[in-house]
Amino acid sequence: MAPFIPQGYINPELTLFFALILGIGFGYILEQAGFSSARKLAGVFYGYDFVVLRVFFTAGITAMTGLMFLGYLGWVDLSLLHVNPTYLYSAIIGGVVMGFGFIFGGYCPGTSFVGAVIGKVDAMVFIIGSIIGIFLFGHFYNALEPIYTGSFLGNIYIYDSLGISKSWFAFLLVVVALIAFMLTQMIEDRVNDLSAETVAGRPSYRLPAFLLVAAIFIFLFLPEERKSRMSEVSAVALHEEVYGKDAYVSVQRVIHQVKNQHEKMVFIDTRSQQEYAHFTLPGAINITAREVLNRGWRNLFRKDHRIKVFFGNGNSEATKAYMIARRAGYDNVFIMEGGLNKMFHELFVDIRDDQISSTNLQERSTARFMRDARIFFLEGGIAPRETEERRMIQAPEQQEIIPVIGGC
Repeated sequence: MAPFIPQGYINPELTLFFALILGIGFGYILEQAGFSSARKLAGVFYGYDFVVLRVFFTAGITAMTGLMFLGYLGWVDLSLLHVNPTYLYSAIIGGVVMGFGFIFGGYCPGTSFVGAVIGKVDAMVFIIGSIIGIFLFGHFYNALEPIYTGSFLGNIYIYDSLGISKSWFAFLLVVVALIAFMLTQMIEDRVNDLSAETVAGRPSYRLPAFLLVAAIFIFLFLPEERKSRMSEVSAVALHEEVYGKDAYVSVQRVIHQVKNQHEKMVFIDTRSQQEYAHFTLPGAINITAREVLNRGWRNLFRKDHRIKVFFGNGNSEATKAYMIARRAGYDNVFIMEGGLNKMFHELFVDIRDDQISSTNLQERSTARFMRDARIFFLEGGIAPRETEERRMIQAPEQQEIIPVIGGC
């Protein structure tokens, strides 16, 4: 439910209510699938019943396919989905422990509660064992913590580790799932020694399998980004941003960023590749307006929380890139006001060194800043500070104190 709450589809005050409804529905589905039986669950390891594998595989690929299309349509913001961090040691050890527990007990934590609700004594015993295990883990946590938190790999994705795109990984996973369905069905039929008549009378799943493969195959050839999203900025708001001052970053701020080499901004050169290769700002990357929605830049605009500043020779190309990014729902993007032309003009044409000694504090500070920036860009150095002749202010002379006589 989490992705629907920020979109306003679900009232945050009703999350527990919806969690209860979903929990009841999930338990009902597990019971209808036969997961309250320890024999059916253990059948995966003995080869006579692979319903568990098929149900969970089906749930996984169905949820994956649905989320991919909902994310593409803009109905679900996939960046809001929480990805559990990967700790390699605890993942391996936990998987082994749970696997043995699955074989010996015939349940997993979720299915044990389903079995206990309908009165299965073995499921109740399994829950008691789980509680004891939780107590022992908590009691010895300090000793187990180095193993539990060992080999931290971060919030990683399988497709990133394999070096392929998310859509190709989804397609391959669907194909692997369908192959697993066919192989486990063959193993199950042979172990249970089913007759040819029973196998022939089984309903065919060719059409659902074909539709699933077709759906995920179509996703591979969809445009890289939709032209509109639910999170996009309205045309009226975008007009106010562009023709106001909210969308712009001053040339002086950009120069300050370049001089001090902070990493709080990402400079995006929207000019052609030839112009970018000839000259650009230090550390800038080249993304033209038509490339802003490419999938390769999604992580930059959605997950990198630094300020992104579009610039060109003037404002036209940078404004176009900005409007595309904002209409796509990207935040924290700005335009360098006036572009490189204004920066060049203020640095090397409109020189105001005469204002360095101005009595106006703002003019004097700006003139010194631009002089230092000019030296920085020309010579790569810092301008020496000039000492000012300050007029000495004399202390007032001590006046003679005349005592007052009289009074109360």
